[in-house]
Amino acid sequence: METVGIRELKENLSKYLRSVKSGQRIIVKDRKREVAIIVPFGTETDEEKVLELIQRGLVHWSGTKPMGMRSRIKSRGSSVSEAVLKDRR
Repeated sequence: METVGIRELKENLSKYLRSVKSGQRIIVKDRKREVAIIVPFGTETDEEKVLELIQRGLVHWSGTKPMGMRSRIKSRGSSVSEAVLKDRR
């Protein structure tokens, strides 16, 4: 992904839009901080879709494991890792 500052983007907007049309993504920086990504219209990755849901307030992520999920299934006997180790011997 190409990175460009705001001033450079403004001065050469047509050049960068041609790059985006050909499928390239461009990261826009403002004072060395990433502030935006320019992507071809209609091509979103899963990460971008999740980010949009977070920004719209439809989902919340605190950076930890998801809450509200079912607890893990408890099984009888040895664990899978124990069975694998036993099988390796």
